[in-house]
Amino acid sequence: MVIDSHQHFWNYDPIKHEWIDDAMKVIRRDFTPEDLKLIYKQAGVDGCVAVQADQTLEETDFLIDLASKNDFIKGVVGWVDLRATNITEVLELYAEKPIVKGFRHVVQGEADHNFLLRPNFLNGISNLEAHNFTYDILIFPHQLGATLEFVKQFPNQKFIIDHLAKPYIKDAFYEGWSTQMKAVSKHENVSCKLSGMITEADYNSWSQNDLEPYMNLVLEAFGSERIMYGSDWPVCLVAGNYDQVKKTVTDFISKLSLNEQTLIMGKNAIEFYNL
Repeated sequence: MVIDSHQHFWNYDPIKHEWIDDAMKVIRRDFTPEDLKLIYKQAGVDGCVAVQADQTLEETDFLIDLASKNDFIKGVVGWVDLRATNITEVLELYAEKPIVKGFRHVVQGEADHNFLLRPNFLNGISNLEAHNFTYDILIFPHQLGATLEFVKQFPNQKFIIDHLAKPYIKDAFYEGWSTQMKAVSKHENVSCKLSGMITEADYNSWSQNDLEPYMNLVLEAFGSERIMYGSDWPVCLVAGNYDQVKKTVTDFISKLSLNEQTLIMGKNAIEFYNL
């Protein structure tokens, strides 16, 4: 079974989605399950994990509703305010909805480089394990140092790094990112998504060769049992199309055994998110 571990839906709103700048204007429109269903049929994808793009409880409920109407949406990674004083009660409510597999915060957008280490946020994270909720880590490379200290504190919490921690592929910056990723990967409760790469490269002229060093490092560091395919659709459309994104991963892993390919293209996502 092929599972896309990372994609988004939205009804476009220029204020809510202000992060979609002029260079990304191609995605300034609605993206619905009906759109994705057609793409998956052509691409041979069986299901997906829908991930939050807006930091509101309404967003989480929006994704839950879409999943209730579309069985190819196998899981939801929503948003809750993990810093909230009532976080225990909020998580208990979402624990009653089996489609909710975990949560994410847009840490890359936080000015505080050590946001992950603040006591109120750590308190929220400490409540996830009791409900078997996962946590998606969305960061930039300069936040990997804090991420290392963060994951050390929760050895039994299931973490996954989105988009390889967004390395600066366009500028070919590699060394600092790779050193930190290796350090984080030593914590076996942390996985990594092979996603979001072409949008960190040059939108108009990226090639497989640009991505290979980054994918190689992640495969070497995390191993085939802790990495998984994700499209980052529809964000990926600013630099290509769905088939191209999927092909970057399938071409890369074609040198691996059939079992390893099966893990990366779906089995790891099923296990990690309890789909």
